[in-house]
Amino acid sequence: MVYYAKNIGGATMNIKLTLGERLKDLRVERHLKLETLAEQTGLSKSALSKYESDDVTDLSIYAVTTLAEFYGVTTDYLLGVTENKKRPDAVLSDLHLSDGTVDILLKDKALNHRLLCELVEHPGFRQLMMDLEIYVNGLVSDRIRDANAMLEAMRQLICEKYDAETDVEIRTLQIGQLVEDEYFGRTIYEELSAILKDIRTAHITDDTTSDGSAIERVRQSIESAKSFEGSAEEQQLRALCKQVGKDFDSLNKADVAATMRILHELTPKTPQQGRAVRKSMDKQMRGRTRRKR
Repeated sequence: MVYYAKNIGGATMNIKLTLGERLKDLRVERHLKLETLAEQTGLSKSALSKYESDDVTDLSIYAVTTLAEFYGVTTDYLLGVTENKKRPDAVLSDLHLSDGTVDILLKDKALNHRLLCELVEHPGFRQLMMDLEIYVNGLVSDRIRDANAMLEAMRQLICEKYDAETDVEIRTLQIGQLVEDEYFGRTIYEELSAILKDIRTAHITDDTTSDGSAIERVRQSIESAKSFEGSAEEQQLRALCKQVGKDFDSLNKADVAATMRILHELTPKTPQQGRAVRKSMDKQMRGRTRRKR
């Protein structure tokens, strides 16, 4: 693990791991205790504990190289210079990526590189790529056409000889013919779905996973805001501030008063007004959907 997801003010960010976090991850991955690591590396347990807690004031080159060699990673990885554990000097041309692909990987800040790496590293990814290659290059198109032609020829011969157009067997020969796009579409969908399901399951305990935790956080924010004395508008504003990570008490008093006046004006005074607001919002959403189409 190179990055971990952290929710700050409602936004998910990728936070770079520290030296201590990298060292601890490597040790935990190998199910080692500090005592065992100290015995196998010759470094003291107290020093190793300090390294992992980022309480480092005198980290020696010997310690870095010893730990890098023991874990089978580079010193650059431990020190945060690179995110590649074993291949810091990989030649870009060896990856056989087009210029366009490299530009996207380097410049697209919104691209989830962690997810892309997990997708490529999944055991089922190679099978997915093989089936994509077979479909895109039409490697089995001729065989599918030949098989379909044989089934259709048999169906027509039987129909001509026995006048059995409505028989189940004849219908079976007809619907048994493969539609290439549908067949590969279903195959690729099932393979990709299985990969994504595995990745999702691996992150089911993440704070940012949409498993109901977001709803629970909102509920807690609202309950916390309600515990404060004040108007309904102030409670709403406190709940909103808590969601975005903003300290309500640090807000400018004039801005607070103006916002509360707006909230008061927007709050439906009767059930009829509430229904009218919801109806208007639904109409706007339908209009946006039609424009997107």
